[in-house]
Amino acid sequence: MTSVMDEVLNSGIVAIIRAPSSELLVDAAKAIYQGGIRTIEVTMTVPNALEIIAEVDRQIGDKIVLGAGSVIDSETARAAMLAGAEFIVSPVVKEDVIRCCKRYGKAVMPGAFTPTEILTAWETGADVVKVFPANIGGPGYLKAVKAPLPQVRLMPTGGVDLDTLESFIDAGACAVGLGSSLVTKEILASGDMNRLRELSAKYVSAMQALKNR
Repeated sequence: MTSVMDEVLNSGIVAIIRAPSSELLVDAAKAIYQGGIRTIEVTMTVPNALEIIAEVDRQIGDKIVLGAGSVIDSETARAAMLAGAEFIVSPVVKEDVIRCCKRYGKAVMPGAFTPTEILTAWETGADVVKVFPANIGGPGYLKAVKAPLPQVRLMPTGGVDLDTLESFIDAGACAVGLGSSLVTKEILASGDMNRLRELSAKYVSAMQALKNR
């Protein structure tokens, strides 16, 4: 779990792969890795998600930190771990999911929005709290929440792109979740993995520049 969190905090980027079809998702994960992003989340809303996680783990699992997202119950969390997931992300605060991850030594990032939800997630054992949806309130909301809760690691997800990245980091984000702003509908529709690789590299470069200021 320590190495997982080290990678998340050092890189500052979690790439989220979500799509209506499982086609191309293994190639998408490889392109994201080739672009320099090392932490990749496959959402359980994708058809055949467990098989995709297992295949990504087989092909590049030794090179990345692989996780499962959109997990809302402990049974799914355990199945994802068995498929190869090293961290679990949820859109909500579910204590059974957090406990399951702690039981098996996996990192967990529950989603929360209000200050009460965020503190509840942290006190229950979250390694990082995913502030979702972060496009509601934006960096200003994150900064306002961070002020009375400086001890909580916050990862905004939703609404983070190349234009807002700096503002979210300046507001106190420990990392960001990149979904449709990285794995765009256009990329998935066209299968343009070169474009995905290039876009991933842009985010890596932008984050490194922010960290090196």
